Amino acid sequence: MTSAAAYRVGADIGGTFTDIVVADDQGGLHTRKVSSTPDDYGRAIVDGLTGLLRDIGAAASQVIEVIHATTVATNTVLEGKGARTALITTRGFRDVLEIGRLRAPVMYDLGYAKQRALALRRHRYEVSERLRADGSIDTPLDEGGLDAIVSSLRQEGIEAVAVSLLHAYANPVHELRIRELLAQAFGDRIYITCSHEILPEIREYERTSTTVVNAYLGPVVVGYLHSLMDKLHGMGIYAPLRIMHSNGGVMTADAVMRKPACIIESGPAAGVIAGAHAAVRSGRADAITVDMGGTTAKAAIVEQGQPARTTEYEVGAGINLSSKLVKGGGHAVKLPFIDVSEIGAGGGSKVRLDAGGLIQVGPDSAGSVPGPVCYGTGGTTPTLTDAFVTLGYLNPRQLAGGEVLIQAPLALQAMRDAIATPTGLSLHDAAYGVLSVAAATMTRAVKAVSVYRGRDPREFALIAFGGNGPVIAHAIARLVDMKTVLVPPSPGVFSAVGLLHSQTQHEFMRTLFRRLDQLRPGELQAGLIALQAQAHDEMAGEGYALDAIRLQPALDLRYAGQAFELTVPVAGEVGAADFMRRVVQDFHAEHRKTYGHASITDAIEVVNLRVSGTLAQSSAFSAGWLAHGAGRAAPSSRTAYFGPGFGLLETPVLGRDALRQGPVQGPLIVEEYDSTVVIPPGASAMTDEHHNIVITL
Repeated sequence: MTSAAAYRVGADIGGTFTDIVVADDQGGLHTRKVSSTPDDYGRAIVDGLTGLLRDIGAAASQVIEVIHATTVATNTVLEGKGARTALITTRGFRDVLEIGRLRAPVMYDLGYAKQRALALRRHRYEVSERLRADGSIDTPLDEGGLDAIVSSLRQEGIEAVAVSLLHAYANPVHELRIRELLAQAFGDRIYITCSHEILPEIREYERTSTTVVNAYLGPVVVGYLHSLMDKLHGMGIYAPLRIMHSNGGVMTADAVMRKPACIIESGPAAGVIAGAHAAVRSGRADAITVDMGGTTAKAAIVEQGQPARTTEYEVGAGINLSSKLVKGGGHAVKLPFIDVSEIGAGGGSKVRLDAGGLIQVGPDSAGSVPGPVCYGTGGTTPTLTDAFVTLGYLNPRQLAGGEVLIQAPLALQAMRDAIATPTGLSLHDAAYGVLSVAAATMTRAVKAVSVYRGRDPREFALIAFGGNGPVIAHAIARLVDMKTVLVPPSPGVFSAVGLLHSQTQHEFMRTLFRRLDQLRPGELQAGLIALQAQAHDEMAGEGYALDAIRLQPALDLRYAGQAFELTVPVAGEVGAADFMRRVVQDFHAEHRKTYGHASITDAIEVVNLRVSGTLAQSSAFSAGWLAHGAGRAAPSSRTAYFGPGFGLLETPVLGRDALRQGPVQGPLIVEEYDSTVVIPPGASAMTDEHHNIVITL
């Protein structure tokens, strides 16, 4: 490196906007919002980054790292545009994808049609082989039977193969041999995923489904990342490209190409990581994050500074209200995820009346094309953004520093024609009704991560971000009786900022299915120590310094007889004398916290060993939180509507800096480049030492 400034880049693709942030090595932050380009998502990144670097006078060669969050994996499954995928499995297990766990997301619907498997039945092949649960071989692999399978794969034009054999988690020898034979037959012309590589864990359905999803995504994600890297190279950026994965860490692009299923919830994870960081900095380690963009709104819970995580996830089921409540509608992916509750309510969500004349908001969205009616780009159906414009909450002329022009009369006319006139409401009452319905819908997401899990949301702060989160956060908080709303700096690009505060993270696990009281002395500790050694070796193999790697062991535990387990972090030294006692105590405490009770006399089973390996971020290069110029705005005012109890009020419009001197009473509107904050009558707002806007209701 020379004495020239160095820059790190965060790029987050959303359904409506792509957010670009550039942090310099002095802690400064520069931001840009551009419309997403669904035909080629990488184009928006390059266009936005090129313009931003030009504006700040930086050369592409000064970029030392690019961190990316993307929806490409999720969209591939939702749109059914993945690779032509085959499954090779143990004889007798061809239909495990259909059988699943015999769950359906709807009750009493005789016409419910289960989602089609990503590997069609005619593309699922059985081989003669059998392993026992302890990994010993019962029936050797019939290699001769693979010749016919290889021939069929060619004839069917298969692009990706998932190999998932019974008990391969205990001994991968047969899966490795099948991979070797497929590689001899196809070379690199076919994408291969083996279950022991992606999920070395019991439960054949989840393991097989996760392996098939990974194979289905493989060629698409590999092609997308190569295309993005080519575009970055074309503009002169040769810095490492890292991708946010669903658990909140980042991985190298090469690692993601091997395990693309890890990035299904890439974008939402970045926002939660940033929210957790902001919660700790503000002294509110217990918080609920709400991220509302143009297409969806997402909520997650942060306790003691750590986001809740899960391995129960389904992709392709549409909006994911909760990982624990509704099952069977999508394709199981049993990998570590930040537990995010998602609702189809964003700024671009379409507004309509249903057959009964009731207002509905979402889940279908106008997206970036054609966008809300007020954008003047061809949209004809009013959206939540059009309701915000009608209420006077959003700038009636422009957003994002003039990059998005607003035509307020179009929004008012669309709301009048679609909602106000048919319902007999005034224009402003109709728009406020839309706001109320959207807020009520969002409370379902908030309750899914709090009330439904035994947490009282009144004891948490609400952290609102995304382009539209700060607009509606006050209404959400009041519906669940939360008293404090925190809006961090740069809220509209906050998920992209979160990318720059993420850590390199890898997850390692293996099954050890035994009762604790039946383990040999030291057996559990030895298993964890061996897994930690594997984590060290694999991360060091990617070029990371051993002294920078931080390992956190954990155990998947349950009471004997239960069907599912809880992940319990291991505190203290693994080899300490009181290790087993601490494990038992911590599991009882976690069970009581999650379910409200503990059965301290029941036997405990260990199911899986886990180790999370993270790379400590250098304190010499930390992204700032306040974008240049974001806190300043010329004071003005406009008329805004705050419901039948208040009516139309002349409302001051300020910049974030105007709240530095102490609490200012609402109503207020705070305008920034990337978002708008609404403080209703009866509330007050001020900024804290970290530039967060703290709204007290």
